Amino acid sequence: MSPRRAPVLACSVLGAAVVALDGTVLTVAQPALQRDLHADVGQVQWTSTAYLVAVASLLVFAGRLGDRYGHRRVFAVGALGFAAASTGIALAPGIGTVIVLRVLQGVCGALLQPATLGMLRTAYPPDRLGTPIAVRTAAIGLAAAAGPLVGGALVSAYGWRSVFLLGVPPTLAIGLIALATRERPNEANPSREPSPKRQTAATGLSALDPAGALLLAVTLGLLVHGLVEAARPGGAPTGLLAVAGAVLTGVVLARHERRAARPLLPPELLRSVPVVAGLAVLLAASAALSGSLFVATYFLQDVQGLDPLDCALRVLPLAVLIVLGAPLCPTLQRRFGPRRTATAGAALLTLGVLLLARLDTTAGAAAVGVSAALLGAGFVTLMVTATSVVVHRAPEAHAGVAGGLQQTAMNIGPALGVATATLLLALVPDGGFVPSRGVALPALVLIAALALPAALALPRGADRRRTRPEPPTPRAGRRPCVRS
Repeated sequence: MSPRRAPVLACSVLGAAVVALDGTVLTVAQPALQRDLHADVGQVQWTSTAYLVAVASLLVFAGRLGDRYGHRRVFAVGALGFAAASTGIALAPGIGTVIVLRVLQGVCGALLQPATLGMLRTAYPPDRLGTPIAVRTAAIGLAAAAGPLVGGALVSAYGWRSVFLLGVPPTLAIGLIALATRERPNEANPSREPSPKRQTAATGLSALDPAGALLLAVTLGLLVHGLVEAARPGGAPTGLLAVAGAVLTGVVLARHERRAARPLLPPELLRSVPVVAGLAVLLAASAALSGSLFVATYFLQDVQGLDPLDCALRVLPLAVLIVLGAPLCPTLQRRFGPRRTATAGAALLTLGVLLLARLDTTAGAAAVGVSAALLGAGFVTLMVTATSVVVHRAPEAHAGVAGGLQQTAMNIGPALGVATATLLLALVPDGGFVPSRGVALPALVLIAALALPAALALPRGADRRRTRPEPPTPRAGRRPCVRS
């Protein structure tokens, strides 16, 4: 690995891992936070909802900022801001301050996440993106798996505030590394035209499409809020109203983007079948996985009476397969191509959800472990393959927007899966938590199966068109030499 790429990979991996760790450790700390700050359940719920809404609504615009002004600069601002917001939350005197700072943390997380992929796209040749993306995925899986254990230990020993201090040193370090690392000339602003040299402030602002960014932020914010609200007891009417609002603003956004001179969502990106198929794969896979784990957790703890640690051990094969399987995915892609690799991953994921749906009250550790292993193997294969296709097929000038869309799919998918599971569990009050007697997991099987047709739309083999060197341009005033 070249010295220039080493800090890029380190920043990308650590940045993605810290965000994943922050999301999992908070769930463990919320009960202690509620008691210490004398908050009600609704206020504590907003410590998660406010963050999710802020992140999901700004991911694509943050990617556009990276394309415009340099991914490392945007990454550095996001990482340092994330560290500052985390420190503020750890010192917060009340629940209101925590919620406000979680919004700020979400904004910084939105700046940070697309840049982790944008930096990789600009630092690595397209045919070598598979390995760094696989390392990044393995780090996310390891952080997500370790989060509940690390969070539980910290809360027990030092209180809930220590959970937020956990991410301060790494985000501070990678933010400073990103600031100290020099960018390539075309990486600092790859989307800007070299001429004319002078641009007015209005031109620079219009290039960011602020109206489109606002409409997209409102659309995604309403959608995520609606899905999260629908998953709460009694929140279905409010959630459906928010989703309806998201549909309305989405229609307005589509009309605006068709008329904009430089739209926030580049048409060449949205017209790319591999990019759209990859996003559909990620959306279906993340929804099926999150919804299935939601149902499985209630089944293991409320029906079978396991404590949280035993429950985590039952589904541990999922995390193990994600961590161990990620490095193998680039090899599978090179040998079989993205289409076959993703199709196999979709089949494994669907089979894993199907086996979970057949569990009854007597299900043992082996049955749950096999299902979890299939979920992990299928999900990691889909995530690495689809992410590689999305980042690879996106033009380098739009790498940040592509990364923002990838992260948006990975944020909306879990909210969609959990909301679907929650609504369907309520349909069978007595047996809903028993997979074989409910309707939630069969519906999630269908969602997982949607990844199959999307996987079939991915490229058959590796695309090497961008890896060929372009012929040298003849110097001005000289006739090109033609050999017979």
